[in-house]
Amino acid sequence: MKVILGISGSIAAYKAANLTRLLIKKGAHVQVLMTTAATDFISPLTLATLSKNPALTDVHTESGWNNHVDLGLWADAYVIAPATANTLAKLANGLCDNILSAVYLSARCPVFVAPAMDVDMWRHPATQQNVQKLKSYGVHVIPVGHGELASGLVGDGRMAEPEEIIHFLDQHFSEAVLKGKKALVTAGPTHEPLDPVRFLGNHSTGKMGIAIADQLALLGADVTLVLGPTHLSAKHPGVKTILAETAQDMHDACMPVFPSSDITVLAAAVADYKPKQFSNTKIKKKDDDLQIDLSKTIDIAAALGKQKKPGQMLVGFALETNDEAKNAALKLEKKNLDFIVLNSMNDAGAGFGHDTNKITMLFRDGRNKEFPLKSKKEVASDIVAEIIELSRSLQPT
Repeated sequence: MKVILGISGSIAAYKAANLTRLLIKKGAHVQVLMTTAATDFISPLTLATLSKNPALTDVHTESGWNNHVDLGLWADAYVIAPATANTLAKLANGLCDNILSAVYLSARCPVFVAPAMDVDMWRHPATQQNVQKLKSYGVHVIPVGHGELASGLVGDGRMAEPEEIIHFLDQHFSEAVLKGKKALVTAGPTHEPLDPVRFLGNHSTGKMGIAIADQLALLGADVTLVLGPTHLSAKHPGVKTILAETAQDMHDACMPVFPSSDITVLAAAVADYKPKQFSNTKIKKKDDDLQIDLSKTIDIAAALGKQKKPGQMLVGFALETNDEAKNAALKLEKKNLDFIVLNSMNDAGAGFGHDTNKITMLFRDGRNKEFPLKSKKEVASDIVAEIIELSRSLQPT
């Protein structure tokens, strides 16, 4: 494969060296393009050495004319990583004042951008509008990472790691194994209101379920994500999101989607109980104790399990603090699941709020698969890989 790697002026430009190395290792022929600002962060000589081609920094150099039209026609893929807010704005609006944007306007191959910037720049409406405009042009936007940024802030905006970019490219250019499949995923907590300002809930952020929805969409599935109250959202543009507040809301959103779904993953942390009575006004503090009567919420997994047809895949989650395997196995059977993903609150780095997770998969035939602590993106990949493998045996004859 012939790949153009465009590098713009971000501290994340240092990752381009490893990305170039990985592309070469995959057998790609790599031509590096750099903005002038990018050369302040990484040497053209470094990238030329790794790519075995001169790193071009301008349409015209001392060695002659670098034909941006020829470059655009030559490439099988054009990857811009890092893509700064400035570069995204130029690409989105057709501004052509450097070699990256000139080749972009001439390229007939698939174009991929890996944004890199500070959290507030990433969230700014102007940047998000430019991202949406690029997506409307068919540009593939590689999801940003969440974590510590060069500014010292923590949030979205980190450029995807080189290994993640390679994985994204691999998935794009390989057969979409789930193309034509419909998937339903639930994620996040539910909030069961007590009065206008209080609710019963839990610490779920939805990270695990969102990662699964993104991975399913990456592999070609038509994904509907029913998402409880959280500040997070799916990164893949193909994920359709339905927001839900309560367990009843989540149930009502799932029911019309489930019958046509080939794959359903119930990763949401749905409240088991809700207040029997809702107060229309804020409950005031009193001298004596307050007692709240609770009633069971609707059991979404059980409701869908009863409706499951041959060929449908239904996967559940269990978060336990004691008798983990026993409780998960009971839920697996009772809810008519194909397999269940067990988290233990006793495992460091697993459960709510973490960027990592440690899981065990339990199957109906009694098999268990244990996995080490991994990032939730990697865990999502493991879960989806198991779904693909198991679904082959569930196809109706």
